Amino acid sequence: MKCEIITIGDEILIGQTIDTNSAWLGENLNGIGLEVVRIVTIQDVPKRITEALDSVAEDIDLVVITGGLGPTQDDLTKQTLTRYFNGKLVMHKKTLARIEDFFESRGLPMLDVNARQALLPDNALILTNNFGSASGMWFTKNNRVFISLPGVPFEMKGIMNDFGFKQIKAHFKLPFIFNRTILTWGYAESFLAEKLKPWETELRDSGLGLAYLPSPGMVKLRISTKSKDKTIKQKVNEFAEKLYLIIPHRIFGEGKDTLEKKTGELLRLKKKTLSIAESCTGGYLSHLITSVPGCSDYYKGGVISYSNEIKERILKINPGDLNEYGAVSEQVVGQMAKQVRKLMKTDFGLATSGIAGPEGGTEEKPVGSIWIAVSSGKGLKTKLLHLGNHRLNNIRISSLNAMGMLLGEIND
Repeated sequence: MKCEIITIGDEILIGQTIDTNSAWLGENLNGIGLEVVRIVTIQDVPKRITEALDSVAEDIDLVVITGGLGPTQDDLTKQTLTRYFNGKLVMHKKTLARIEDFFESRGLPMLDVNARQALLPDNALILTNNFGSASGMWFTKNNRVFISLPGVPFEMKGIMNDFGFKQIKAHFKLPFIFNRTILTWGYAESFLAEKLKPWETELRDSGLGLAYLPSPGMVKLRISTKSKDKTIKQKVNEFAEKLYLIIPHRIFGEGKDTLEKKTGELLRLKKKTLSIAESCTGGYLSHLITSVPGCSDYYKGGVISYSNEIKERILKINPGDLNEYGAVSEQVVGQMAKQVRKLMKTDFGLATSGIAGPEGGTEEKPVGSIWIAVSSGKGLKTKLLHLGNHRLNNIRISSLNAMGMLLGEIND
């Protein structure tokens, strides 16, 4: 079964609003067995809406439309869809009563513009919106289903979770889809693909799909299958387990796990504590660690030692080493990890120092040179990264690599 998503709204086209609806719909529609083949964004103009509907490919079974259902005069989607499907707008009493109750419960007056939200097509199945006033609408034409939903994300998700997905599953005979998404850190996509070449060839020969989903500092590997037979999931699991044997130290989780979450879980499990000394990452590494609820169980604090003065005065870094080797060096980053661990009295000390860019590099230490160090009772581990000249990417990649190194040390 194939699906198309149409998002409506000038605010998306001019970049004022980011289209998160398509991402959420794509993930969840795929999860129930639909193949999303196209996503289109258009103006809330009758001509553009009609053109988009007319351009839907013949093999599309479902079209999901979001946006354009507000109460104001610039929202024209409902009227356009009603005409397109040869219906007429009538007062939907159940929806009107729900809107009246909504305003009454909040002690607010209901305006005529709000009441007009209950004018709905007489040839559509109305999908109740329990989170707002704009109802969802389900149309059928030539054995194809069209679902129109409000553009407000939590309203759209509410309608789909309450009614939309159930209706879709009841209407279509959908295949069984099973995915496992393995999360890796520290390998570039091309290097990872080369390392996994024999495994990937065997996987594809077995009829499974593989997608590389890269982002700064990490690559997601999605193993997938689509079949009428639910037993096919065993084959996905077998290849996932083989992957754990090939790159065990580069996998940190699955699905929606994050490095910061997995790091925190392991520290808590082993009852260990952490402190951080940051230079080039400027607090971003500590931000990731503290974004996890309950991090006070294991994270004691950090020092953002951006200047050499702070490195010397707070972390007690040897001035001679700073002069001889520079702040961006194995000698200095190692001391930073040791000294913050000593200062905070923690089991692990984690440190970063580098040239994030886009300026400040030299021939000996070009932009993107980042040192990372982990200090623990077992000793000191250091690592040098050679990254690009994109400052924010360098900060994020460095932070993820630091957490990956820390995970390895906690696990040893």
